[in-house]
Parts: sequence; C-alpha cells; structure tokens
Amino acid sequence: MAATRDDGHIRASALAQDLRALLGKLKRRLREQANVGDFTPTQVAALLRLEKDGPATASTLARAEGMRPQSMAPVIAALEGAGLVSGAPDPVDGRQTLISLTDTFRKRIEADRAMRQDWLTRVIEARLSPQEQHDVAKAITALKRLVDE
Repeated sequence: MAATRDDGHIRASALAQDLRALLGKLKRRLREQANVGDFTPTQVAALLRLEKDGPATASTLARAEGMRPQSMAPVIAALEGAGLVSGAPDPVDGRQTLISLTDTFRKRIEADRAMRQDWLTRVIEARLSPQEQHDVAKAITALKRLVDE
C-alpha cells in the first residue's frame, strides 16, 4: 500500500512540475501576441487592480499592494504620464483623488486580449484534432477544480 501512495505522490509531483512549466510557456507565448509594453511589476499590479476593482485612491492602491502611499505616487505618476490612468476628485471626499484607467487604455486592453484570443484559437484549430480539442476541454474542467474553491 505504501508503494502505491508513494507512486501517486511522485506522479502528482511530476504533473505539478509539468503543468507549471507548460502554463509558464503558454503565458509567455500569449504575452508575445499582445502589445504589453515595458511595465514594472508594480505598475502591472496597479493597472490590474484598477481594471478589476474600479477607481481607487493612491492610498487604497498602496495598501492593496502592501506598500506605502508615498511609494505608490511615482507609480501612478508614470502611468498618468503614459496616458494609462487619470485622476478625478472623489465625489464622496473631494480632498481625495480617484485614479481610474483611461478609456484609451481600456480599449488597448480589449484589443490585446482579442489578439491573444485569436492567436490561441488559430493555434488550437491548426494543431489539435477535434478529439484532442475534446480532451483539452475535459482537462480544463479537471484543472478548474484545482483553483475553484
């Protein structure tokens, strides 16, 4: 019995390693298909948070990213200078400024996602048979159980 449990653990560990490597490569390939730009990790985190959660103050963004508001200020300034975010007075507290994504940047995000989606669709159609596509769909269902709570 112990050998079977050890074999199962070894198999699961190998699957985990293969899956991490494959997903990393897929992520890089998808990134190559879009106009990502040269953003710092902190800038990317701030942009993603604004996209997901909507407008926020600099201090709210800083707290969410585990940094001081003073450290977030240059990040926001760089994003604002690039035309990616804009600030407007908070309607609730006019002393605060709400940072939000610009419409131009939102359109860029949508276009980039569409480019990645189109690339992946073309690759799936070109390289996978209908049966393999079915197998991938089944695998995705199983993989979702790894991350869904």
